[in-house]
Amino acid sequence: MAKIGFARVSTQQQDLAEQIRTLEEFGCIKIFSGKHSGKADKNKKQLDELLDYIREGDIVVVTKLDRLGRSLTQCLNTLEIFKKKNVGFVAIQQGIDTRKQDNPMGTALIQLLGIFAELERSFIVERTQEGKRAKLTSGNKKALGGRPPKVTEKIRHKIYKDFKSGHSISVVMQNYNLSKSTVAKLKGIYNREYINKA
Repeated sequence: MAKIGFARVSTQQQDLAEQIRTLEEFGCIKIFSGKHSGKADKNKKQLDELLDYIREGDIVVVTKLDRLGRSLTQCLNTLEIFKKKNVGFVAIQQGIDTRKQDNPMGTALIQLLGIFAELERSFIVERTQEGKRAKLTSGNKKALGGRPPKVTEKIRHKIYKDFKSGHSISVVMQNYNLSKSTVAKLKGIYNREYINKA
């Protein structure tokens, strides 16, 4: 019988050290870990390595249930595999231990915790999106991600001045390192806003 740890964080910026320290203190002799998204496809490799390694009688240990995956279905499927392999499961911070809780109440607790973890993530995603929308409303157009525009407001006004001075599309392309389609679009806007209205 061996205690096998499994640690995971969702992004490269997050730190695994605290999880690994907790798992080592719990007595894990081997720890599988990774910094990657918890989506099923990306999480599969680490889980597959863990599932290949564990043997009957082993105990898989995590700090929290949602370290196994980012969906309730993924967590429950993995727990079912543990059960079939006769492998125990412990979630330290939530007091889950399937060696002691092999009953309907234990299963219900695991499902409830999974649901709460999923709800918490949904709230975090919603708050993040609301924050980005608020920044966008206040004028920060970079808030929703994506590349910043190549033609800023300042450059656009300079290009309009060049058009007014009679510069051709090809000259503007070279001066600002822009594609022909971008400059042609700006020329069209310039003609509509300034030439046609004059």
